[in-house]
Amino acid sequence: MNACGLDFGTSNSAIGVVRGNAPVLAPVENGETLIPSAVFFDYETRGRILFGASAIETYIGQHDGRLMRALKSILASPLIDEKTALGSRMVPLTEVVEIFVRHLKQQAETFAGRELTAVVHGRPVRFVEDDDAADARAERVLAGIANKVGFRDVAFVYEPIAAAYHYEESVSREETVLIADIGGGTSDFTVIRIGPKRRLRADRTGDILANDGVRIGGTDFDTLLSLDAVMPLLGMGTQLVEKNLPMPNSLYYELATWSTINFTYTFQNERMLVELVAGAREPEKVARLLRVIRERLGHRIAFSVEDAKIALSEAGAAPLLLDFVEAGLAAEATRHGFDNAIGAKTDRLHAIARSCIRDAGLTPGDIHTIFFTGGSGRVPAVRNAVIHAAPQAHATAGSGFLSVALGLTREAQKRFA
Repeated sequence: MNACGLDFGTSNSAIGVVRGNAPVLAPVENGETLIPSAVFFDYETRGRILFGASAIETYIGQHDGRLMRALKSILASPLIDEKTALGSRMVPLTEVVEIFVRHLKQQAETFAGRELTAVVHGRPVRFVEDDDAADARAERVLAGIANKVGFRDVAFVYEPIAAAYHYEESVSREETVLIADIGGGTSDFTVIRIGPKRRLRADRTGDILANDGVRIGGTDFDTLLSLDAVMPLLGMGTQLVEKNLPMPNSLYYELATWSTINFTYTFQNERMLVELVAGAREPEKVARLLRVIRERLGHRIAFSVEDAKIALSEAGAAPLLLDFVEAGLAAEATRHGFDNAIGAKTDRLHAIARSCIRDAGLTPGDIHTIFFTGGSGRVPAVRNAVIHAAPQAHATAGSGFLSVALGLTREAQKRFA
């Protein structure tokens, strides 16, 4: 079978093929089946392109180059039409996505030993909220990229539905399930009926009771943690002497957001910050921000923030080390502070989960199971918010990062066998 299932994620990606009669994920980096959605253009080696963890490690090793991460998020933003500087040329950001998707396809073909011409592509329930035209455009762009890399047949399946199909293979009785796919860029919900007999049906339309989604995910939590714990150390909130006004916030928000970090590295920003250092009440903090921009340390800050976020899933506090900015510089991230920072987002996730159950024509008590997938579903405040939407349901989780990819691959087997 020349088909595959592709889960192109904001933070991580995976691709699967069918071997025998079973979906199998292809090793895409050093034997691993999960790869960070990252590309590094290494200027020190005349344009060598690295992917995944290798891309990140090379960037952290301070090679001269350009790191691109959270690539999927551009599909739902105005950046979809933007270009980025790669050395001496300007390249459309969609071309960077194409480079990454082509790499995944080639890795899967090497593993499968054959050309892959068809794909079942995962997609969020909503690329763009409250804008059907922009949502449809994002899917068209992703389909066009799939065609460009060599997929002649392209189908899309909502990511939480794919996760439901994977979970269904493990159940022994009929259940009504709320699927909560909390990813890097979006959170998607599906209410679906599953069971051993239902999974044999060719048409599952009647089993899918409701879908809903929102553009909230792990990268948003990173941004909010960064703004809360890190950016004040770089001068956010400090006053300017002459005008008695706070530092302008826009640069801090760009620096704290994965998809816009590279846009902060401009000579205009450097010149502006030189003036602001001279006029700030806390010039040493603004001088740190200037150093971050000059030395292009934004992604290193973002990785430190992400590490602290992950640590807070298990601990009440976590050090957020910034010694690459200034010797001994660090912030302490706390679970309490993090929960407060993301409180508006978790409230929204609770509301969307409740709305999805209501749209299915059910009450919270009708939900037997809440199935979590996606790495951000491990954040305690996120889990609690979703669980409270159906508090009597049994909460469980699958292969946090891989359930969607396995479900998409199973669907590819059905559609293209």
